[in-house]
Amino acid sequence: MSEATTDFSLEDLTKAYIKIREARAKLLRDYEAEDAGLAGQLDMIKSALLGFCKSASVDSVKTKYGTVSRVIKERFECSDWDSFKTFVKENDALELFEKRLHQTNMKQFLETNPELRPPGMNINREFSIVVTKRKSK
Repeated sequence: MSEATTDFSLEDLTKAYIKIREARAKLLRDYEAEDAGLAGQLDMIKSALLGFCKSASVDSVKTKYGTVSRVIKERFECSDWDSFKTFVKENDALELFEKRLHQTNMKQFLETNPELRPPGMNINREFSIVVTKRKSK
């Protein structure tokens, strides 16, 4: 233990940890509730601005407070992964995938195949602390 923690008992540290964690959770809940209200207001305003741009047949309009621009945002989704993976293989288009590993599947793969280690893959392990609150009687 570091010098800063030697003046406190394990009981004190555990109690403080739970108290701080609960305070952070409350702050987050309060923030999320307030943020949801503001996000709802923004959605209503965005809808009105989109309506204005559509009815005026404009993609951009300047005001004294700023410029409103109507833009198209695209998002691509896959509804048939097996067919998509076949397409990617047939067209040598691996760049259509993101570069990240599915953590749970990789862990399970390595547990099932301990003799296999994909090249270029690193494993970072570190100790962490999990504190569970004791239930009141």
